[in-house]
Amino acid sequence: MWRDGVAVVTLDRPEKHNALSTELCHRIRGAIDEAGRARVIVLTGRGRSFCSGADLDEVYTAEFRDALYAMLHAVVDAPMPVVAAVNGAAIGAGTQLAIAADFRVVAPAARFAVPTARIGLAVDPWTVRRLALVAGNGVARRLLVACDEIDAAAAGGCGLADRSGSTEDALSWATEMAAFAPLTQAYSKRALNEVFEPGFDAEAARRLQEAFEVCWASADLVEGRRSRVEKRAPVFRGC
Repeated sequence: MWRDGVAVVTLDRPEKHNALSTELCHRIRGAIDEAGRARVIVLTGRGRSFCSGADLDEVYTAEFRDALYAMLHAVVDAPMPVVAAVNGAAIGAGTQLAIAADFRVVAPAARFAVPTARIGLAVDPWTVRRLALVAGNGVARRLLVACDEIDAAAAGGCGLADRSGSTEDALSWATEMAAFAPLTQAYSKRALNEVFEPGFDAEAARRLQEAFEVCWASADLVEGRRSRVEKRAPVFRGC
């Protein structure tokens, strides 16, 4: 959907609470790429949820992981402002998608969580840094380590929400931004990204990536997947 130079990208799997599948990640990335003439992009979800996270039937696959991070970086690298209209729950990959955007307009029913430690998964180093930059180190620790949940009010208090409001409010703000100088916006966005999120030092990047891959190759990940199938609480052993 287009409105006054604003491209609206809507996650449309309401029966799955807009859970991200490999196909949906590819479609969102394609929509971002095709919105090249937009002055602003708004991301939102159809129904009660913004994005309930990864589709658990696919989340453990390498194909999904590759598609997810390609989509997230397409959002980050888009030259125009991207506004996430967080109309409801943004869980796991939903929180990742929200923080990939430049701004978040958060409805009262919204909530954020990254409960990867509950199922033996892990998010990449980029997500950890981005979350800490957006919401603060303390909130990032609560979400990632303690598997805590942040409601709309708390999101406003920590900076995870830039504004409170509905999808219509997000569209109104996006329309205002669409009247500004696009070259200046693109430069400012790029400068902010490169100054505050430069590439990791090569050795640090290697160590972090190794630790990330250990999580994805662990027996705990297998246990998390098995426990879901068997409908029981997982028993993790740290290996």
